[in-house]
Amino acid sequence: MALMITDECINCDVCEPECPNGAISVGPEIYVIDPKLCTECVGHFDEPQCQLVCPVDCIPLDPEHRETREELQAKYQRLSASSG
Repeated sequence: MALMITDECINCDVCEPECPNGAISVGPEIYVIDPKLCTECVGHFDEPQCQLVCPVDCIPLDPEHRETREELQAKYQRLSASSG
């Protein structure tokens, strides 16, 4: 599953630089996560880095983008191959 940022986001700017896939960007009002790029840090870290640094705990799993760990790993491998 990809992650999402809820409207509790306070635009503190700490999550965006932590994303190893560049999935987090500034949206119209709050930061947003591109589900095509989010691997929940699979392939990079043991847990999502954005969730670790978020001071208001506003980055839950996105129920609209359900993926298994294997699917997240495959996405990571595709993204790594296209960027490297």
